[in-house]
Amino acid sequence: MAQAEIGIIGGSGLYNMPGFSDVKEVKLETPFGDPSDAFILGTLEGRKVAFLPRHGRGHRILPSELNFRANIMGMKMLGVDRILSLSAVGSLKQEHKPTDFLIADQFVDRTYKRVSTFFGDGLVAHVAFGDPVCPEIAKVMNSACQKAKVVGKMGGTYICMEGPQFSTKAESNLYRSWGMDVVGMTNLQEAKLAREAEICYATLAMVTDYDCWHPEHDSVTVEQIVAVLHKNAENACNVVKQAVALMPREHSCKCNQSLATAIMTDRSKIPPATLEKLKPIVGKYFEQKAGA
Repeated sequence: MAQAEIGIIGGSGLYNMPGFSDVKEVKLETPFGDPSDAFILGTLEGRKVAFLPRHGRGHRILPSELNFRANIMGMKMLGVDRILSLSAVGSLKQEHKPTDFLIADQFVDRTYKRVSTFFGDGLVAHVAFGDPVCPEIAKVMNSACQKAKVVGKMGGTYICMEGPQFSTKAESNLYRSWGMDVVGMTNLQEAKLAREAEICYATLAMVTDYDCWHPEHDSVTVEQIVAVLHKNAENACNVVKQAVALMPREHSCKCNQSLATAIMTDRSKIPPATLEKLKPIVGKYFEQKAGA
């Protein structure tokens, strides 16, 4: 039985989600290993919600160390069909100020150490990813920002870098020349895996600072950054609460059909162990085939 319908992934500065009732923790073992932490399950605005701190409580896990597959598979195993992802980012444009939120609708990948797919080991699938976020959730997030009286901007490109170091000035200015809006280290892999898992996904990118391109960058102190992180976390909790309340019960998008035409491998050639490992994601398509 599904234990949650909406998943929330908390980024830097957001390690818990106030306002839950009927709270319990669930530790999951997935076919891809352990998620970042125990999932915190509860009820928020009358909906069953699962919260996961991306970097673990206490911020223990580097971006490059994150087990993205276990995190998204864990959400799938809990029954989650929508994920609200919260991410601290640097701004690459003057108009995106610290404490502003941006609802990204595009990504560019600058990572090189990460596994970004559930597939392989004898099963090939190619999902469409031209529009990498769920338009339905993005609209809900935008409305939630308005209700929470937080500056929220609809649309923009999130460039995902490897880290854990921040950009050089040369890199930062290169990203600006490409027209990127914000830079972060985590959300692209989540978006790819959520699409493969047929889970609706959208990112709320929370601006903490201007990246190192800004002429006043060197005058920014750690204390200022921490203060913005705390303010962003407070605002994010309010936005999430509004978004959960506004989330429609029925889906109008096609995220939950992403694999319908994506599986390329001859069914008779797929190793049984691979099929079993991916059963939470692909099982419905093979059950239909068997029953046809």
